[in-house]
Amino acid sequence: MTQVCEVMTRDVRTLAPTETLMKAAQTMDELDVGVIPVCDGDRLLGVVTDRDIVVRGVAAGCMVDQATLREVMSEPAHWCYDDDAVEDAARTMGEHQLRRVPVIDHDRRLVGIVALADLATRGQAMSAGDALEAVSQGTAPASSPAAR
Repeated sequence: MTQVCEVMTRDVRTLAPTETLMKAAQTMDELDVGVIPVCDGDRLLGVVTDRDIVVRGVAAGCMVDQATLREVMSEPAHWCYDDDAVEDAARTMGEHQLRRVPVIDHDRRLVGIVALADLATRGQAMSAGDALEAVSQGTAPASSPAAR
């Protein structure tokens, strides 16, 4: 059984909930990513996506250089444990239509992030394929509760 810790990306860049939407957008541009975990120290609070910034921020009239991530971030974040099986992570991704999921340890500290691509290239291709199909077809409920 392959565990999430074997395929996840470590040393993930995070932002504090007090950072601005502009800082998040600049960080996403710099890293070429569309999601950044929002943490208080190493404790996961939520995630902010490029869509959160646009829909909950810009479209709502927020000033991007003043509005904070706390105002627009998705919370609670769906996550998985570092010792979960990759099949479980893929199931969480499929159920909640996510392409990336933060990874925490049992002390609830952020230790990485796992993407569908990680599952496909380093984990279980079958699990990644099933998750991608669920994400692409929109088979998950439009508004589902936190994974845990």
